[in-house]
Amino acid sequence: MTAIEKIDLAEADNALSEGHEPPGPPERKKNDDLWSRMKAHRWHYLFVAPMVITLLLFTLWPIVASWGYGFFDWNGFGPLEDWVGLDNFIEAATDPAYWNSFGNTFWFAFASVFIQAPLALLFALVLNNPKLFGRNVYRVLIFIPVVSTTAVVGLVFAVLLDTNRGPINVALEAIGLDPVNFLGSSSTALATVIAVETWRGLGITMIYWLAALQTIPVELYDAAKIDGAGRFASFRSITIPLLMPFAIIILLLTFITSFNAFDIVQTMTAGGPNGATDIVATYIYRYAFSPEQFIPRFGYASAAALLFGVVIMALSLVQLIIVRRVRRRAAGLEGSK
Repeated sequence: MTAIEKIDLAEADNALSEGHEPPGPPERKKNDDLWSRMKAHRWHYLFVAPMVITLLLFTLWPIVASWGYGFFDWNGFGPLEDWVGLDNFIEAATDPAYWNSFGNTFWFAFASVFIQAPLALLFALVLNNPKLFGRNVYRVLIFIPVVSTTAVVGLVFAVLLDTNRGPINVALEAIGLDPVNFLGSSSTALATVIAVETWRGLGITMIYWLAALQTIPVELYDAAKIDGAGRFASFRSITIPLLMPFAIIILLLTFITSFNAFDIVQTMTAGGPNGATDIVATYIYRYAFSPEQFIPRFGYASAAALLFGVVIMALSLVQLIIVRRVRRRAAGLEGSK
């Protein structure tokens, strides 16, 4: 019996012994307790309120509203009057440019999962060595692009990679090589932007891996060393198995973050040349806000965003099912139901 229950019983006994009615029903007391706790924490709620209101206004409300906008031919001004049903969705689903941007978006995701994440793990393994001189300096240097403004990073690289007077092409010409049109050619633009985005996000993924590596007890490596295990054997038998639970989360975070490449693409190429670097975010932006579209098509842009969101949710659901099966299998629960 808890102290609170003992106090309640004591209050009830005292009330009966004095001829008074016992305390009210548990439900009423529970409501009173809830109100008392809310009253006690009222200053906490007050300080959290601006963040909650901002979240509702600028995140949740646009998501909910876009579901309605997608069914109207609406330019973002005036009332919603021109109902078009599923026409916006059908137009987006049959537009080759939309699927081109869709494919480019997944190239970013592919690079994040299969290039950035393994590369970040490699850096994390090297920088997790306590005997490495100046490892904290190296960590900071790799992490600096993460805290830099993405638009600034994009503009700097656009200047560096300029075909005519960019420092990189000037250096190539100085050693007798032809200049490369990194951002102006359809064959090199997407790979160039993906490489810059991979470099920019490398630091945060490395931090994830470092945090995971530091959860592995050092004693395990010491015991393996005593048993004669080499570095590769320790990595295969200790590091990889203990990293697996974290790897699932890290890859999921890296996959989701890869869809936020709008800033870098917009500042470096704006989706060009000829849509070679166009991703879904720049495609939606072009129809909703770009001055190149004389009449904004806010309803169509909402439909395109919703279509993309549905596909992402389906992929996330598949990934969730796979992760749950892997975890159950790892825990030896597969087939126990």
